[in-house]
Amino acid sequence: MSSPPADALRVAYQRACDPEYFIPDGPLVDSLHAEFARPGPGQGAESADEPWSPAGSRQQVSAWSAARAARYLALAEQTAPDAVPSLVRRAALGCMPLGLVQGAWLQWLSSPGRADDPVSLRLLALYASDVGVGRPHDSRGSAYLAMLRTLRHAEYAVPTAAVALDDRIGEPAFHLPAVLMTASRRPEAFRAELIGADLCVRAVGLLPALTLIRHHHPDCAAWTALDGSSARQEGEPAAVQRSLAVVEELIAGRPAMAAGARQGFRWAFEVLSAWDDNLFAELAAARDPTYEMAELLRARSAEAVIYHHDYLLSGRPLTQWLAESRTDPHPLLTALAGSRLVRPGDADRSPLLNGLIGERGPMFRIFSPPDLTVLRNWINSLPAGGGAATGPGPGPAGRSHPPTLPAPAEPLPGPGPADLREAFHRLLHRTGDPGTHRFARGYVQGWLARSAHRMGDGDSPLPARWPEEGLRGWLGEQHDRHARSFDQTSDDPLPSRAEVVESTVQLAPLTLIDGSWLHGFTDAGLASSPVGFALFDTYWDELGNGVPTLNHPIIYREVLAEMDATPPATASIEFARWPRFLDRSFELPVYWLSIGRFPRTFLAEVLGLNLAMELSGVGGSYRRARIALRAHGFSTRFVDIHNTIDNVATGHSAWAAKAIDTYLSTLPALTGGERDEVWRRVRIGFRSLNPPDGRAARRAERHARKLSELG
Repeated sequence: MSSPPADALRVAYQRACDPEYFIPDGPLVDSLHAEFARPGPGQGAESADEPWSPAGSRQQVSAWSAARAARYLALAEQTAPDAVPSLVRRAALGCMPLGLVQGAWLQWLSSPGRADDPVSLRLLALYASDVGVGRPHDSRGSAYLAMLRTLRHAEYAVPTAAVALDDRIGEPAFHLPAVLMTASRRPEAFRAELIGADLCVRAVGLLPALTLIRHHHPDCAAWTALDGSSARQEGEPAAVQRSLAVVEELIAGRPAMAAGARQGFRWAFEVLSAWDDNLFAELAAARDPTYEMAELLRARSAEAVIYHHDYLLSGRPLTQWLAESRTDPHPLLTALAGSRLVRPGDADRSPLLNGLIGERGPMFRIFSPPDLTVLRNWINSLPAGGGAATGPGPGPAGRSHPPTLPAPAEPLPGPGPADLREAFHRLLHRTGDPGTHRFARGYVQGWLARSAHRMGDGDSPLPARWPEEGLRGWLGEQHDRHARSFDQTSDDPLPSRAEVVESTVQLAPLTLIDGSWLHGFTDAGLASSPVGFALFDTYWDELGNGVPTLNHPIIYREVLAEMDATPPATASIEFARWPRFLDRSFELPVYWLSIGRFPRTFLAEVLGLNLAMELSGVGGSYRRARIALRAHGFSTRFVDIHNTIDNVATGHSAWAAKAIDTYLSTLPALTGGERDEVWRRVRIGFRSLNPPDGRAARRAERHARKLSELG
């Protein structure tokens, strides 16, 4: 395989920030396997022939991190005060690709098929802490962004994918986050490696270079949040302890998992060490103003070369000097230092600064304020008596064997699921084959076309137009309507015991994946966003906040067991083929699982569906279900917990309405404009919980699915 382009890591980082990034089997997956298995020195790791001790490896990495941090502090002490801002800037930028996605590689390690798996729940709890569940803009990455803004270095930090465009950041800084974020999009293939790498990164704690910033700007950041080993909330265990516990549980009695986790840990440590060496070398070199000036010339020469044909410097056109500076700027530095444009040791009296780039000069606004600082520092550092500029000194060493991360292959045509049961089984996993991916998109588009069929103003409880005062008042009205409906039907005969059991069994494919329409909002770019944080919080609640006794699928299985109904494990093919389930019991679950894969494409529809789902039973059907269950001697815990957490004041229904209000309030309000169209899609999503079932509606569904297949 040929070597990747120089920006392969940047491109990989940018792609991996997409919450709908789909990676089929092929060269990219093969390259990730090869990257994790790549031989390396493995500093601090045990011999491959010895049993791996995750706790011992963690201690070694922690000791390494402390020694590296001390090295940065010593460097700062040896640096002249006027050069410290450059070191701070370079440290902040060099750590930015990793700092903005701290912990994000765990984003897909939970899935609807693992909703009751203990290891998955522990991973989800750790990840929820990282993203600051329940609080917008409170992830570890958000804390890093806040620091960048305080230091005024956040030009390319929003959205996170834009970081790849920042040419102030060296390629090695993208190595670890690009690989881990890409691997996170194939969690079934790299589960062990991701968990092992996570432990390594958390063992580092605060990235060593950031100790330099903390020393000089102690109040510029929430340092606990930037320390991946720390707890986020009082009373929580340390994040590194939680990560260690997950690793130890995962590898116990599982040699293949142990090998993968060890490999991920070793790989992460090697890459971290090489990157830190590179960053330290960069900071050490940057103490010399000539190094920074040389970098500035190298960066700007390509765009400047076409504008200076007529200007002579030391008898040569400046264009020629600039062309050479793309590879070696030192000759131009020497020529500038000896020219009339520069007065060595006196930037204020140098024509380069007070003439050419002044407000009346031909180069006005060519250089940014940080660029001007570089120019000023370089001129002031030159010997006052004149003479050649000093050499730029040694810079970063770089990495001799960059990873090969090709673009994902075009998905090859492949068969989709043969029926709904097979579709359900395939969709329980985060990723899958191209046929399943294509099926999921088409199924959603068909279902939504059916939901939109002949939808008039009066065909949805939602108002025809979004009320600019928000949905809070409407929400209260719906709760009261549910209560009145309950009162009017309170004397209706109860369903028989057999009817209750049958209904409960047929709802199992739906209820055992509770919240799955929101599983796409575990994505790091959405989980702490102003709209997505409430949706992730809801998903997190449905799975019990990491506590098995509060996990809704587990609670529902307990009710099924009381009814002598014990379906196989949800993720197994046997569950999908269990003969007690009717085929139609998989229709809505497949829709939930499918739309959950496209949180960005179908955001408006998910918002509507989420509101419909959370509001559906509050004050009415949950109360009726409670009476029926209790009358026949079954536990009512499942409906009780939903009737409370879904409440319209502070619960999921309120969160769902707030997410819609937040999203709609950011859109243009012109009649017939974007807001009206988005609101129409929200209403379709609301209706999609219970779409029309007539022939014409079904025909619209089939037509939309066929169009999707053709597209």
